[in-house]
Amino acid sequence: MEPLNLEALEAAAAIVHRVMAPTPHYPWPLLSQRTGCTVWLKHENAAPTGAFKVRGGLVHLERLKRDRAGLKGVVAATRGNHGQSVAFAAARLGLEARIVVPHGNSPDKNRAMRALGATLVEHGHDFQAALEEAERLAGDDNIAFVRSFHPDLVAGVASYALELFRAAPGLDAVYVPIGLGSGICGVIAARDALGLKTEVIGVVSEGAPAYALSFAAGKAVSTNRADTMADGLACRVPVPEALALIKRGTSDVVTVSDAAILEAIGLLFSDTHQIAEGAAAAPLAALLQERGRMAGKTVGLIISGGNIDADLYRQALATLD
Repeated sequence: MEPLNLEALEAAAAIVHRVMAPTPHYPWPLLSQRTGCTVWLKHENAAPTGAFKVRGGLVHLERLKRDRAGLKGVVAATRGNHGQSVAFAAARLGLEARIVVPHGNSPDKNRAMRALGATLVEHGHDFQAALEEAERLAGDDNIAFVRSFHPDLVAGVASYALELFRAAPGLDAVYVPIGLGSGICGVIAARDALGLKTEVIGVVSEGAPAYALSFAAGKAVSTNRADTMADGLACRVPVPEALALIKRGTSDVVTVSDAAILEAIGLLFSDTHQIAEGAAAAPLAALLQERGRMAGKTVGLIISGGNIDADLYRQALATLD
């Protein structure tokens, strides 16, 4: 993937901001006391679909419709947030959306995608199996397959990083959850386009360590399973283009346990009264794990979404007792 310059990022941000306002970004005193550093949160849980991915969907689908005459619809695979993004953007553009989810996917996220007008197809035991089925379904020239990683998606989600870096240009570091990589690649692209020196640190679950293993090995390393309650981190096959950018632009990819993520979900409620899904809480879990290294610094955490099932949220709040 070629580097995205500031002009390209600004053009993508303009598409995003025609539909949604910038999401909030605040420093939070209680989190700062807890971690020993100044902590800024980027509240992508306030986006129209409750997650950052809507930004990329808006950009990618607008460009697909512009460039592909006769386009009738799109197909995508998801555990939830990518599918909501595609369904949201498709509805705005008058396109059909068929979304493939694995069996046992979050009922709440499935309902949200249907409410946005998508047709849901359940297939396979995990995201990778759903992805392969989505690719098969996109055989018609008038139906486009929307991958979870694409330069347009990166450019679109980079708009949240532009917003954060311009509000808090003195960030020493920012922790970003990694699913398939569009979010962290957008952060890297925005940092580099703005000429900043902010350290970017990726975060994955111990049960889905493909990107951590790949970062350490310097090449793509797939895993047989992705066992984590954080749907947005449940990747077992890295995207080579994303990995190449992560290798160039990230200082480290750290792993956190599901127990630490669950605790972080509770702490985000306790200290900020914000609802965070598993992937969104992983950056706080990582910062707590590395608080000694970050002591006295100014740190950003990407709260990538707030789409969490009620039962799991109750478990997280129970960790506060």
